[in-house]
Amino acid sequence: MDRWTSGADYDQWMGRWSRLVAHKFVAWLELPSALRWIDICCGSGVLTEAIVESSAPSSVAGIDVSAEQTEFARQHRARPNVTFETGNAQALPFADSSFDVAVCGLGLNYIPSPAEGLQEFKRVTRPGGTIAVYVWDYLHGARFLREFWDAATAVDSDAVGFDQARRFPICTPEGLRELFEQTKLEEPAVQAIDVVTSFASFNDYWEPLLTGQGSAPNYLATRDKKIRDEIRERLTGALPTNSTGGIDLPARAWAIRARRP
Repeated sequence: MDRWTSGADYDQWMGRWSRLVAHKFVAWLELPSALRWIDICCGSGVLTEAIVESSAPSSVAGIDVSAEQTEFARQHRARPNVTFETGNAQALPFADSSFDVAVCGLGLNYIPSPAEGLQEFKRVTRPGGTIAVYVWDYLHGARFLREFWDAATAVDSDAVGFDQARRFPICTPEGLRELFEQTKLEEPAVQAIDVVTSFASFNDYWEPLLTGQGSAPNYLATRDKKIRDEIRERLTGALPTNSTGGIDLPARAWAIRARRP
């Protein structure tokens, strides 16, 4: 249901919004400089870049299952103290206690078994280190996605099975906290991170949905032209526009951090 084969298309669709959340997320962590970080499910390197710009790490290792994404990250987010490689979040190619901080931005819910993934995050983090993630609030908070899925399900009953709010029940404060507690991580703290996703026009909203990258674009790519056109028409009437024809939609992510015992 999800395809991640182009870093450039991902940046057009999701990277620009993930970047807004990433900087707020790193600031919220309030961690000292000169730490060893791992960015799991790093994608095109948006969170890695925020870590470098805001936290002065000693090193960052980015890892993602998509070879295309990690190659894009190498080309566009290269730094002397940053490495990117392709790998499985459920079997990280690092020794125990290799990092001070393990983070994952918008990726935990895409790991086939988030619980197994979080156990791996814990394994590669040193005792006393920090493990933290953020995910979209698909049910209520990420309106640019919610508006799409509401329109899609009104047109196409099959869209229900693709809707991230239904697919990813861990993407709530309760779901994240329960998962972290099951992994026996200490002092979990949950925080809402709010941003505004601003689109210059309806086309600026719609065209990234045609990239095929990620859940909503991949769903749209599997529909015929009639369904796509009906969804587009419904969205045209549903999305609020400002005086210049732009669209400003609030978006909320849920972040959680905890300490490895």
